[in-house]
Amino acid sequence: MFSSTLDNSRGNSAAAGQVVTPTRFVWPYGGRRVYLSGSFTRWTEHVPMSPIEGCATVFQVICNLTPGYHQYKFFVDGEWRHDEHQPFVTGNGGVVNTIFITGPDMVATGCNSSSMDVDDFSQRTADPSQESIPRMSGGDLEMSRHRISALLSNRTAYELLPESGKVIALDVNLPVKQAFHILYEQGIPLAPLWDFGKGQFVGVLGPLDFIIILRELGTHGSNLTEEELETHTIAAWKEGKAHISRQYDGIGRQYPRPLVQVGPYDNLKDVALKILQNKVAAVPVIYSSLQDGSYPQLLHLASLSGILKCICRYFRHSSSSLPILQQPICSIPLGTWVPRIGESSSKPLATLKPHASLGSALTLLVQAQVSSIPVVDDNDSLIDIYSRSDITALAKDKAYAQIHLDDMTVHQALQLGQDSSPPYGSLNGPRCQMCLRSDSLGKVMERLANPGVRRLVIVEAGSKRVEGIISLSDVFRFLLGL
Repeated sequence: MFSSTLDNSRGNSAAAGQVVTPTRFVWPYGGRRVYLSGSFTRWTEHVPMSPIEGCATVFQVICNLTPGYHQYKFFVDGEWRHDEHQPFVTGNGGVVNTIFITGPDMVATGCNSSSMDVDDFSQRTADPSQESIPRMSGGDLEMSRHRISALLSNRTAYELLPESGKVIALDVNLPVKQAFHILYEQGIPLAPLWDFGKGQFVGVLGPLDFIIILRELGTHGSNLTEEELETHTIAAWKEGKAHISRQYDGIGRQYPRPLVQVGPYDNLKDVALKILQNKVAAVPVIYSSLQDGSYPQLLHLASLSGILKCICRYFRHSSSSLPILQQPICSIPLGTWVPRIGESSSKPLATLKPHASLGSALTLLVQAQVSSIPVVDDNDSLIDIYSRSDITALAKDKAYAQIHLDDMTVHQALQLGQDSSPPYGSLNGPRCQMCLRSDSLGKVMERLANPGVRRLVIVEAGSKRVEGIISLSDVFRFLLGL
């Protein structure tokens, strides 16, 4: 990772009189002692890196780089590491180094921010609105889309399966309350449902189910009491969901919905289209053999993030074959943006204030048909983000039975989530992922390909004022021309 800056920089082996570019290197993956070494230090000097104030897991250092091709690596707690999210090369003996090319007229692009700390964005003083934005021809756009479509059409869901891992399914006869706790404790937002009587997977239980359940509990005259939540099964909930859902979602879906699933031999384009068309976060990859009569096997939960990672991995070292990757996101029809003065927007960007009630936040999530909403202050600067899957934090110590949705604020709900991290990992990954309007589509795709990241909030440099939001589904609809 690297970004141009004009701060005081560390000297290196650059010869006197040469044009140099102060360049900031960032290691955002933690450690106790982190050093930088590279071709620009002749691999003999280990430059110590310092943690960023307020974010102890992110280390940085500034070096003067001469124009040209550079390789570098990080020495983290006695072990050589390279940044897998930046371009890299593999040399003799399997040695992997990160690469960076700079020239006298080039400005190093910004680095990822893996947390709420985006102060480094303020170092990028260029105003994108004042720059000449490169325009891409319609032919280049269609060529890029064709190559991505061809790649996905020739890859199968088998390629999404990790080398190791676990996939959790829930018995439809489990009490809803117990399922709620299982998802929280396992650190997962949703799980397929298995019906032993039918011998098949019949659905998926996710955050929207819990949102509707909690809202129903808070409705006067509800037929579902807190005591019944202890014994009410998932199957019973799904049967009675149709009437309740029509009151709340306004999406016009039919209930009960058939299970959306894919097979391991389905191509990735079809998998992506199923996710987009059914407006789901993931689809189960299920192998079923009709010949031997065995039970279907749940192999994986396929998501757009995993498919995007395949795209990024394939084109990482041949980005020139996809001109679309070099385009700044502000120059292409992508995402949802806050309209500027005099502009109109057919799809307004929903935001929340920290003092808004949790009940109103859940209503907005459902009505706006989005998976998350930025939380902003009175200046519209980003504070945090509230997501559908944050609802599972209420499983901690049965908080859902002790609070009223209209009495708890969004700030309190987020604080509860931070105080009750699930024991087996994070539901959402890093809390907030951000980018600038000047960032390239390729850089945005690399960030969205990280596990647990489903959207990037577009912020103004320095002020963190929210300018828009880009989701995984936005990227795929654009890439596939939908």
